[in-house]
Amino acid sequence: MNHFNLFIELTRIKKPIGFMLLFWPCSWGLVLAVDLKSNIEIFIYYLFLFMCGSILMRSAGCIINDIVDKNFDKKVKRTKNRPIASGKISVVHGLIYASILCLVALIVLLQFNKLTILLALISMPLAFTYPLMKRITYWPQLFLGVTFNYGLILAWTSINNEISIHPILFYMGAIFWTLGYDTVYGFQDIKDDEIIGVKSTSIKFKKNPKIFLTFCYLLTFITIFTLGIIMEFNLFYYIGLILIGYLFFNQIIIFNKNNAKICLKIFKSNNLLGLIIFLNIFIGKL
Repeated sequence: MNHFNLFIELTRIKKPIGFMLLFWPCSWGLVLAVDLKSNIEIFIYYLFLFMCGSILMRSAGCIINDIVDKNFDKKVKRTKNRPIASGKISVVHGLIYASILCLVALIVLLQFNKLTILLALISMPLAFTYPLMKRITYWPQLFLGVTFNYGLILAWTSINNEISIHPILFYMGAIFWTLGYDTVYGFQDIKDDEIIGVKSTSIKFKKNPKIFLTFCYLLTFITIFTLGIIMEFNLFYYIGLILIGYLFFNQIIIFNKNNAKICLKIFKSNNLLGLIIFLNIFIGKL
């Protein structure tokens, strides 16, 4: 296998669900902040920049994750054939690839205002601590939620050049969204994780996962509903919330912790959910 194909495999670019789940909170922050009537060109341009940033940072994050988890990945059926775990790519080459991706991501970041650049740089250490969290706490998914949804704050500041309660409220709700869907995702590897000593919310709440999932998604939904009131969105926004609520509810109903295929299906369905939330905010502001 040539280096290009290995690079594609290493960065998981063929699995867009990863960078899309990173991108959707960015899109929410943008559509929340921008004046769609007067700044539509900036809105589209910034959507493009945040999409590029999401792909670059997700790809770099995958490489760092694989380097840190190299020895763990060798022992897990789903991950043992990853390029670094299998020895197809060396750790040194992985670090070089990750550095190049981060450098290009920095170029993208420099297109924004100073506050957005500063906030993004401050978050960098946190962004690369997630792989370590699964070794010391049963809440690595919480750390993932904090980092994965941080783009929502950055998107808001890129437009308004200030922080307010609106994106912070939305950010808190988005964290619980990630906490929910990544807990579902974790059930695919729960048996291997327990054997090798990896911690997760999937393991912590394995006896009653639906209760925890309900808690996470309910908090997310309440946040989205409250946001509509604060932002004075139109009636169509609340009609859209019915569909969003149904999609959350459906995930909880069909969830089966013993069925890896169902867990993956639920996880991937959050891409559609992210799109619908974006469109609902867009329509709610018209």
